[in-house]
Amino acid sequence: MFENLFSLKDRIAVVTGGSRGIGKMIASGFLAYGAAKVYITARKAGPLDATAKELSESYPGACIALPIDMSTVEGCNQLAAELMKREPKLDILVNNAGAAWGANFDEFPESGWDKVMDLNVKSLFFLTKALAKPLRAAATKDRPGKVINIASIDGLSVNPLETYSYQASKAAVIHLTRRMAAKLIKDNINVTAICPGAFASEMNKAAKDHGAEVAKRIPSRRIGTDEDMAGIAVFLASRAGDYVVGNSIAVDGGIVYANLSLPVASE
Repeated sequence: MFENLFSLKDRIAVVTGGSRGIGKMIASGFLAYGAAKVYITARKAGPLDATAKELSESYPGACIALPIDMSTVEGCNQLAAELMKREPKLDILVNNAGAAWGANFDEFPESGWDKVMDLNVKSLFFLTKALAKPLRAAATKDRPGKVINIASIDGLSVNPLETYSYQASKAAVIHLTRRMAAKLIKDNINVTAICPGAFASEMNKAAKDHGAEVAKRIPSRRIGTDEDMAGIAVFLASRAGDYVVGNSIAVDGGIVYANLSLPVASE
């Protein structure tokens, strides 16, 4: 009854921003738990191809690189078209690609607003829309499809850094997750969100480069690991998460509920 609770055997997944950081952690977890194919996307073909090769050699399933710029609706549609050439059905979509920007309030540029909002919110919505057909084709009442949006604890509480568009975008992702969940559950597709805290990544350079110092400010006294991120993603993607709809889950070692905050690296 419970032996396959976390199994992803034979599942097909797409993870955007999958060449490194949180996206790579999630792609690795999916393959470790039996996913047949995990398609990863990013702008830069070189690092993406290297990650796909590394993960394909590490797990029984295949990791396939699709180098596409996800920052425009055209890019979202291109990715969907490339995926549908290869797969008639899609079980799991992880909307992880994102950007951050920091600047003083009086100097914050329109470019820093548009870049972040376009990739973090607009592309998330339009990629899900573009992939709705294969997601619906795979989804059933007994095995719902999964859309997992990567938000942030910065969408749940205020970060002291002046990352205005980033924080606004992640709050938008959390509410958009609820709205999309209310619509897509009718098609047997569960939409949820993960709100990471401090994980080592290019976006969170404080955790990446100064993990020991950052850990002192976290109730759990450590930054997040690959296993922490893979674990929550596998839970939501597998049978274990089939009754979870619309939730945004903080994976942060207790930061949000201790009313603390951590910096997100700015660009």
